[in-house]
Amino acid sequence: MPKTRLPLIPSEQMNAEQLAVVEKLLASPRKGVRGPFAALLRNPALAERVMHIGDSIRFESSLPDVLREMTILMVARFWSAKYEWHAHGKIAKELGFTQDKIDAIGMNQRPTGMTQDESLIYDFISELLQFKDISDETFEAAQNRFGEKTVIDLLGTAAYFGFVSLILNAVRMPVPDGGAVLPALK
Repeated sequence: MPKTRLPLIPSEQMNAEQLAVVEKLLASPRKGVRGPFAALLRNPALAERVMHIGDSIRFESSLPDVLREMTILMVARFWSAKYEWHAHGKIAKELGFTQDKIDAIGMNQRPTGMTQDESLIYDFISELLQFKDISDETFEAAQNRFGEKTVIDLLGTAAYFGFVSLILNAVRMPVPDGGAVLPALK
């Protein structure tokens, strides 16, 4: 397993700004320094701002939790973000998103048996990632179903986790032993 390029800085080597951000991460709903934060601590101001955006996306969003996690999995698949896939596949499953649907997204295939809401989110995010745009029909359907605020939360989720995926890939954040493996595409 490759080692991360920017591992967590040992606490005794952190400066006061880094330690303050770690305290905020520990006190936040995420309750730890995971994902991109080990790397982001090299710039404590950025790490703190990313934490606030991430908290809004993950813990204050109007997007229903299972649809948020489905979106994250689609973005993780798009960027081949192995760590993100591992972390959010587990959350999605805990929320009742079935393993069959997770597996289909992992293989870059449309899952079967989706609810109407899941199908709409799948179309919206697929178009955004594949075409870098969303058709008027799909955008209008999402806006009619979820409202403007939730559409913005959906776009924010895709954008934020694209950002996170790029960082995790660049620093080569490893998946813990026994973690979920993102399928390789042919």
